[in-house]
Amino acid sequence: MMLLSESYKKRLLELAGLGEDAIDTIKKNLFQRTNSKLINKYLNKHPDWFNEKEKLALQIQSGQVEKYDGDLYLTGTQIQSLGNLKSVGGYLYLKGTQIQNLGNLESVGGYLYLIDTQIQSLGNLESVGGNLDLKGTQIQSLGNLKSVGGSLELKGAQIQSLGNLESVGGSLFLTDIQIQSLGNLKSVGGYLNLENTPNLSWENIPRHLWGKVKNKEGRPE
Repeated sequence: MMLLSESYKKRLLELAGLGEDAIDTIKKNLFQRTNSKLINKYLNKHPDWFNEKEKLALQIQSGQVEKYDGDLYLTGTQIQSLGNLKSVGGYLYLKGTQIQNLGNLESVGGYLYLIDTQIQSLGNLESVGGNLDLKGTQIQSLGNLKSVGGSLELKGAQIQSLGNLESVGGSLFLTDIQIQSLGNLKSVGGYLNLENTPNLSWENIPRHLWGKVKNKEGRPE
């Protein structure tokens, strides 16, 4: 595939009567749409207007991708929805995007990065294979999440319940969380950090997890 130089690309735009500002406006408008026919029309007719990350983001947003096997890095795009995406084989990185919920996504094989995002809901997410960091996010519930293969960071989050969560392969950080119960939690592979969790009493911590607890005083004999 022939690569166009910036000067040649600019000349083509001029000949077509379109400047870079006009193309940016068109791209911004496309990221407001979910019509796959419209999006594919522009992707096929003007492939040089989009980088590979933008092409993939538009295909995802318009519901054309249900499964992505590798690492999915969407930072720097204007994507607003994950469309019909149900699974990501590697990690999922959404920093700086305008996505507000994970929609139909059910599983992420690697790490899930939600720091510095506008995510407010985990949607249908059930499992994360790597680490999940929700520190400082607007998420108030873990929803359908059942398992995290790595560590789960909830320090200072607005979450008041662990919902359906059953297992964490790494450590679980609940520092500064106003939580009263560990819900359905059955196993933690690392340690359970409960620093500054005054609403969570030892009686509401399963006894088999007591040995995992760090930074909580008043353990019964």
